[in-house]
Amino acid sequence: MTIKNRQQFLIVMTAVLFALLIGNSLVYGPLANLWSARSAQIKDLRSKIRDGKFLIQREASLRSRWSDMQANALPDNTSLAELQVLRAMDNWSRSSGAEVTSIMPQWKNDSTNYMTLNCRVEATGTLGALSQFIYSIERDPMAMKPSSVELTASSSADQQLTLGMEISGLTILQPLTK
Repeated sequence: MTIKNRQQFLIVMTAVLFALLIGNSLVYGPLANLWSARSAQIKDLRSKIRDGKFLIQREASLRSRWSDMQANALPDNTSLAELQVLRAMDNWSRSSGAEVTSIMPQWKNDSTNYMTLNCRVEATGTLGALSQFIYSIERDPMAMKPSSVELTASSSADQQLTLGMEISGLTILQPLTK
């Protein structure tokens, strides 16, 4: 190969490589980014469709559960709600044999749709009585849920325990419709 042919060859190769570089950065790079963004979007949409189909399949049970929650929620009148909780506490303690020593209710209004009644409950009794008391609270259809439970021994002689428990109750202010 002569020097002139070599120079022309190098110029042509440089032009071809430069065109490939420009093509890569202006055509291939953006298309690859667009392709990966579209595939991520398609994956997300397929996931949402799968979740939507699952919700549609469970619609009847979810609506039934929601209507049960609305029916068993505390009344939106705070005084009536506290009275209902106090009566329920009395029933639970009598049926279990635990003695409730204090109840400290506190209302929390975090939303326009609902309020929560947080109660600190102190009770004493044997392990069996306190277990039955907690079980009664959890099994009751009323919208009450224990959030923390602490058991401490009062004395070793009579096997009395002290229960400290936080429970939360739900009050629905504005019923949500379909």
